[in-house]
Amino acid sequence: MNKTEYASLGEVLYTGTLPNGLQIRVLPKPGFSRRYAVFATNYGGADRRFILNGQSVDTPAGVAHYLEHKMFDTPEGDALMKMSATGANLNAFTSTSMTAYHFDCTEQFEENLKTLLSFVSIPYFTEESVEKERGIIGQEIRMCEDSPDYAIYMDLMRLLFAGGPLRDSVAGTVESIAQITPQVLYDCHKVFYHPCNMALCVVGDVDPEQVERLAGEMLTAETAVPPGRDYGPEEGLEPTDSYHERVMEVSAPQFLAGLKLGPHGRGPEELRDRLTGSLALRCLCGRSSPLYLRLYAEGLLNDTFDYSIEQAAGQSILSLGGESRSWQTVLEGLNEALERVAAGGVDEALFQRQKRASIGGHIRALNNFYSMAVVQAEGCFVGYQPLDIVSVLNTITCQDVSGWLTDHLAGRRMAVSVIKPKED
Repeated sequence: MNKTEYASLGEVLYTGTLPNGLQIRVLPKPGFSRRYAVFATNYGGADRRFILNGQSVDTPAGVAHYLEHKMFDTPEGDALMKMSATGANLNAFTSTSMTAYHFDCTEQFEENLKTLLSFVSIPYFTEESVEKERGIIGQEIRMCEDSPDYAIYMDLMRLLFAGGPLRDSVAGTVESIAQITPQVLYDCHKVFYHPCNMALCVVGDVDPEQVERLAGEMLTAETAVPPGRDYGPEEGLEPTDSYHERVMEVSAPQFLAGLKLGPHGRGPEELRDRLTGSLALRCLCGRSSPLYLRLYAEGLLNDTFDYSIEQAAGQSILSLGGESRSWQTVLEGLNEALERVAAGGVDEALFQRQKRASIGGHIRALNNFYSMAVVQAEGCFVGYQPLDIVSVLNTITCQDVSGWLTDHLAGRRMAVSVIKPKED
């Protein structure tokens, strides 16, 4: 494996790619008892249409999430129970772009890693078990639909996009999962769960060479080509509509505003653009920004307010929101702040404070082993190295941040999703 030292961070990273295409990242942490492993596939809820052997294949909404649920089944029983018996904490998640299976343990790491690699790479479904899971996932979907966070986010996606998979939940709908059969699951596993479309990332006191050896022994040696993705016709940056509201059982009004930033790239350039955007939003409306402090003092924002830049289905999406009794005033303040940036740029002293805070946050994140394993997998699929974040942040200037805000936000029409309490 290749060894890279990050002297300024006190970290050493081992990287390698098996002949079958599996990407491996190991971040040794000598002296720590707990070890974390993430086995992830570059396959999420948005990957419903793909190109296979020159043919376009359509699958129902929710297959990636359904598959995640069913992968714990093995001919010998439940993989979750097997790994629990060795003291491992096993879990999984499905996002719009990735499905990840992960565990942490203090003992029997190699045995647990073998189990993880085995049950994720060897599917086992029966008509009975797939049908039983349909009711469980249907319940989960109905619970999500009653969640204000889910509702306000999905309403925003439907304002931003005229078509495509981002308008639909990762879990699908009760109607869409009714179309999922064992054969659909087997077909999608064969396409997306090949090692060439996957990454194995480990953080802890482990031997990198041993991790690579075990992966080589447990997984198929056959090579393949990752499938092409089809997210539908390219859309412009304008939203399909500007406003949607609904009434739910919430204690205070909530809003989520967002806009499309356009297609996202790959590699180090994508990492730099993503970090520039995050730092720009931190300067514009972060917790210590003048705008946030003023709106907080006026009672128009509270600590539920947050912002994010999300990459999904080939797109970058900016969103921000939280509880507020007047989202209109919040967005007016945001636009006024953007006008000041357009006229004179971001304040240099503010920028330097936010940059130092951002660097400090990323350095502290190195102590979160689970998070480090997950972001390593994300980096494999987008083509950049997360341990480069601090060095890249050091190259970003106040002018870069001012330019990003002007280019991406000034004059853009945001779509706004609102939830009002029933008593209103």
